[in-house]
Amino acid sequence: MIQYSLKCADGHQFDSWFQSASAFDKLQAAGHVACLVCGSEKVKKALMAPRVTTSELATSPKSETSAPEVEKPALSAPSSEAETAIAKLKEHVEKNSDYVGKDFASEARAMHDGDTPERAIWGEAKLEDAKALVDDGIPVAPLPFVPTRKSN
Repeated sequence: MIQYSLKCADGHQFDSWFQSASAFDKLQAAGHVACLVCGSEKVKKALMAPRVTTSELATSPKSETSAPEVEKPALSAPSSEAETAIAKLKEHVEKNSDYVGKDFASEARAMHDGDTPERAIWGEAKLEDAKALVDDGIPVAPLPFVPTRKSN
């Protein structure tokens, strides 16, 4: 396993674990590495310092002179107020609406036309389908996150 510090084109930074360096390359080439904040697939490895442990430190018990351990946040923990707000929004949306996946445009149109009962939904749509919904007066809005299944 290898942990990379990653950065998207919008400057969001996050860490993620991969089976190997080649696994990261394959996943990135296939478009499966996406920013946790904005969903951008334009993700690169960020500058990072290697973790080096000497065998003496790894095997000996902690001495009184060793530096205290700093508690690190979980990899999935938001690192800013904006990320915290987005995480809360995502939780609210997932709890209080139905995920319709790639059928979002057709479901929204069916509800607008009265063919399907209205309910809170969210999902994915192609840009041209989303524009068509807006042009037809169907209220939709983009969400600032990707579905959990697409997150790193």
